[in-house]
Amino acid sequence: MTRMLKKTLENILTLKESDELISAFDQIGSIIIVRIPESLLSKKRIIGKTLLDEVKIAKSVFYQASAVEGDFRTRNLEILAGEDNTRTEYKEFGCRFIVDVENAFFSPRLSTERERIANLIQDGEIMTNMFAGVGMFSIMAAKRKKCTVYSLDINPIASNLCEENTKLNKLAGEVISINGDAAKIIKEKLMDKSDRTLMLLPERSDEFLESAINTTKDGGIIHYYSHIHADKKSNASKLSEEHYLQVTPVRSEILDSKIVRAVGPRYYQTVVDVKISK
Repeated sequence: MTRMLKKTLENILTLKESDELISAFDQIGSIIIVRIPESLLSKKRIIGKTLLDEVKIAKSVFYQASAVEGDFRTRNLEILAGEDNTRTEYKEFGCRFIVDVENAFFSPRLSTERERIANLIQDGEIMTNMFAGVGMFSIMAAKRKKCTVYSLDINPIASNLCEENTKLNKLAGEVISINGDAAKIIKEKLMDKSDRTLMLLPERSDEFLESAINTTKDGGIIHYYSHIHADKKSNASKLSEEHYLQVTPVRSEILDSKIVRAVGPRYYQTVVDVKISK
C-alpha cells in the first residue's frame, strides 16, 4: 500500500512530503486518520480525496486537528473526504471492536502489545485494566483465557463501547466494565483484588502507581508504561527500569522491559513488567 500511495501522491507532493504523510496516517476499519504537517495543510483536501479514492475500503478520511488530550483522552478530527462518521468496526486477532476514533481512546499501533499481554495472562487470573478505553486489552485477554478483567475508564463513551464490544465477542472469561476514576474505583471496590494490573496511561503512570499497587495482590504483576527520552534507542528499556525503581514505594522484581513504540524523536513508550511484594 505504501508504494501505491506514493505513486498516487507524486503529482501533488514531493517524495519527502509523501514519506512524512504516509508515516503519519492510520487506517482503522473504514476510517483513515492522517496527521498533516503544517507545511502541507493547504493541500489537506486534495490529500483527503486522494486517500479516499485509492484506499478502496475507506469511507472517511479525517485530519487529526489536535493531540489526544484531557482525562477522557479524546482528540479533534476534521473531515477531509467521505462520510462524517467517527464510528467504525475494527478487527484484530480474531476479535471485533466498535470504536469511536474521536470520542474514545484507541490506537491501532498497540496491536503487538495487546497480543503480548493476552498471551501472558493465565486461566483463573483477575486483572485490573486501569485505563481500558474501548476494552481492547480486556477483551483480547478474556477471549483467550478464563480470566476476569475489571475494565475501568473515566470516559463514559469508552465504557459504553467496552460493554458493546464485550457482547460482540465470544469470551472464555469475563470483562466487567466500570465507568469512573480508576483511583476512586480501586479504593472503593478493588483493593488487593488483582493478580495482574495494566496501567496503560504512560504520561501519568507515576501519578497512578499507588493505585496500581493498591489493587494488586502481594506477589502480583504490574505492567507499568511510561514515556522515556533516550539518546540511543537501545538505552530506553534500561532507563525505564531505572525510572520505575526510583518511583516505586514497594519491593519489586523486574520480570521484563521493552519499547512498545516510538512516539517522537528520541522519545519512546516503554513497559516494565514487575512482580511486587507488599
